[in-house]
Amino acid sequence: MIGGMGPAATADFLARLVAGVAAGSDIDHPRVLIDSNPHVPDRNAAARGEGPSPGPVLAAMAQGLVEQGAQILAMPCNAAHGWAEAINAGVPFVSMIDAALAEALAHRPRAIGVLAVGATLALDLYGRASPVSVLAGDLAVVQPAVNAIKAGDRSDATRAALAGSAAQLVAAGAEVIIAACTEVPLLLRQADVTVPLIDSTAALARATLAAAVLTDRDR
Repeated sequence: MIGGMGPAATADFLARLVAGVAAGSDIDHPRVLIDSNPHVPDRNAAARGEGPSPGPVLAAMAQGLVEQGAQILAMPCNAAHGWAEAINAGVPFVSMIDAALAEALAHRPRAIGVLAVGATLALDLYGRASPVSVLAGDLAVVQPAVNAIKAGDRSDATRAALAGSAAQLVAAGAEVIIAACTEVPLLLRQADVTVPLIDSTAALARATLAAAVLTDRDR
């Protein structure tokens, strides 16, 4: 796991992996190697051209995990996927963007809304991958909410801000909402949204476990 962006989201992803295994005992779970590195260069600043690229650090993390024995790589950070091409460590990389988008498209929407931070929007990570229209949540609302969650805020006010942005997307025509930042599903729930809410962290966990099964069969 290429993690640490942020640490709480990395821990949430691990919890989703554990919960997603139909395990009868410890040995039924896959081995998970985690590099939780909160010092990866800021993705938002890099996307604005105001900071160093995260690519070299992500590449080094990936290589280090593979050298320790990783057979599959996953990265629970939507924005960091803007530099996914740097991750070329010779093993399958499970894309969070593809996983979340696949689950959203299963609802056959005419438009998808994304609650995402600046880098994800600036690099159009979902728009470039989607065959249907992608609508962006209000960055002036979503970015401060994500920053607050990273700082430990789990308040009703922050949840309401995210729910309000989701409601604006629905009013604009979004028929599915993707929680396209791993901090968002730490607070926002399906009950807060009137259309299907796709948890990108949960989607990545499911896709990673499916890839792990295929890798195990191919050994």
